Amino acid sequence: MARLAGGKNAGKFFGRYGSWKSLGYIFGPLFGAGLIQAGGFALLFAALSALAAATAIWVAVSLPRFEPVPRVRYTVLDLARQITERRFLVPTAVLAASTGALGAAIGFLPALATRHGLDPVAGTAAVSVLAISSAIISPWVGTRRDVQGISDAAGMRAGLLLTAAGIGIVAAAPGPITLFIAALLIGAGIGTTTPLAFAHLADTTPHERMGRTMGSAELGRELGDAGGPLIVGSLATLGGLPLGLGAIALLVGAASTPRLNRT
Repeated sequence: MARLAGGKNAGKFFGRYGSWKSLGYIFGPLFGAGLIQAGGFALLFAALSALAAATAIWVAVSLPRFEPVPRVRYTVLDLARQITERRFLVPTAVLAASTGALGAAIGFLPALATRHGLDPVAGTAAVSVLAISSAIISPWVGTRRDVQGISDAAGMRAGLLLTAAGIGIVAAAPGPITLFIAALLIGAGIGTTTPLAFAHLADTTPHERMGRTMGSAELGRELGDAGGPLIVGSLATLGGLPLGLGAIALLVGAASTPRLNRT
């Protein structure tokens, strides 16, 4: 994605990336449930295999060919210095926090819906509201960023605070109405942070380090995806689901405090 952007319009590229990923969260479970109902897991896995094969062919045909970047030798000390730079750590922490919130929300919003007397369809609808919110706002934020309508630092901070507010609302006052308000806010927050964090990394990383930097950032993001539900589930076991959600809201809010270097 960073090389496709070519050093410009990174916000637009990563905004569209976030939007399409959110659409996958919306339609994937719906199509999966329909396939299982129609033909069981055998039909589901056959359809997934066909989709993966078709996507691989499409990528091979459609994507432009990029020459490999000349390899630069770095020492262990160089690597340690690079991954502790603020321009890398702050966006990666933002990605980890927002993805941790996403994982927790997708896992526990349906549980809250069931607890408050709603049927499973309502829980799925809440997750869909989150994904639709993110899909709508993500490309808009990315485009605004490219025309300097939104700064990376302010936008990432606002996105994290929106996400924390959404989780905090449903933790403090869980109910059918607050469930959907929370989903809307969480989706808007994630749709704001994701394109800004990735675009900032793409624009501030030297060309020869792009692959390693983006891969390391994605690793941090996946750690958040695994850690968010784990934190909520562990604390929910000890003191109830509101405690777990409140804790993740505080952690996401705290991730908004570090500042980017001025560039």
